[in-house]
Amino acid sequence: MPLTEINFDGIIGPSHNYAGLSLGNLASSRHGGQTSRPRAAALEGLAKMRANLSLGLTQGLLLPHDRPDEHWLAQLGYLGAAEAKADPVMLANAMSASAMWAANAATVSPAPDTTDGRCHLTVANLVTMAHRSHEWLSTLAQLRLAFADQRHFAVHAPVPPPFGDEGAANHMRMAVAHDAPGVEIFVYGVSGGAFPARQHEQASRAVARRHGLDPARTLFVRQSGEAIAAGAFHNDVVAVANERVLFAHEQAFAEKDRFLSDLRRLMPEVAIIEVPASRISLADAIESYLFNAQLVTLPEGGMALIVPSEARDNAAVWGWLQEMVAGNGPMRRLEVVDVRQSMANGGGPACLRLRVVADPAAVDPRFLADEARLALVESVVHDFWPETIRPDDLASPDLWAQIRRARAELLGVLGLRKLS
Repeated sequence: MPLTEINFDGIIGPSHNYAGLSLGNLASSRHGGQTSRPRAAALEGLAKMRANLSLGLTQGLLLPHDRPDEHWLAQLGYLGAAEAKADPVMLANAMSASAMWAANAATVSPAPDTTDGRCHLTVANLVTMAHRSHEWLSTLAQLRLAFADQRHFAVHAPVPPPFGDEGAANHMRMAVAHDAPGVEIFVYGVSGGAFPARQHEQASRAVARRHGLDPARTLFVRQSGEAIAAGAFHNDVVAVANERVLFAHEQAFAEKDRFLSDLRRLMPEVAIIEVPASRISLADAIESYLFNAQLVTLPEGGMALIVPSEARDNAAVWGWLQEMVAGNGPMRRLEVVDVRQSMANGGGPACLRLRVVADPAAVDPRFLADEARLALVESVVHDFWPETIRPDDLASPDLWAQIRRARAELLGVLGLRKLS
């Protein structure tokens, strides 16, 4: 079975708004209460997917969830979204489009790493944040449809609370090649500062057990308190890995020397690119989302780093990146994408995608993207996505109807009405 890395991007949903719900996510808090542009946001995301295709990468997609989530509101005792209008905060939680950040959809262990030789996916519970805690049901339904072939995949329900699990945003996999056995790295946090640590150690260990990983090739690493306090709410804000390359900030990990020693022991071929704090501060790294980039292997060989335009706008970050690609290291190409609407809500290029190493032929083709399929999605976005959403609009029944119609049209053109 030929294995390749597939990037499943979340289509930015028609309810995309700036409610500032994510404590510890500085961009989300800073833009809370501003007017969002769902149509522009979705088109930016589609342009990123097209850019991936132009690089020769295999591209997939995941769909927006039904919003407002009236099932969740009913569980809280509200008689529908109309009654929830009296509680703007709860309504905002029910309207969130945060499922677009597919890096939080699940943790993925490819077949070469697991005891049963299947690709395992555990849906993230996201229990730390109310607006994300109700995503898992819809995410699970999509993943069980996309990866329904049980000869090749095992899709698991979330780790039970209270152990918070934020999915692939706190998980890295390294291997000499995507289809080779790898070292899986689970990064967890410890609470105690101003911002919560969203990934619990016990959740990470539970996922590793479920996936049947070899304990000898599995590392559990603590994220530094400095990184969390600076606004690195997920590990993928300060570190990213691909095949044999680890690209990380100097202050990403609490016990860095021990971690890097263990990694070199398990994978002597590893190339560690560490950005010193003296060159790029944590503040600049987080503001620019330097590490929330897609580090990808190109079909012709070598690696590219796909960064947001904010990285180019930061002189310290861009200068360091120019030096890096001019050297003899494994990353020799920079690609810049504009995802400003997502960035303003706290999610960069890496947040928008879930990496799955698998045989594309084993995946439900309705979840794979090519130019024609992206054109279909683009036409629906142009015709049905709201142009703007202000905070006061969230209580509008007309907006709810528009959001629901937009999603229904999308499911229809993609042949996925089963998810309605």
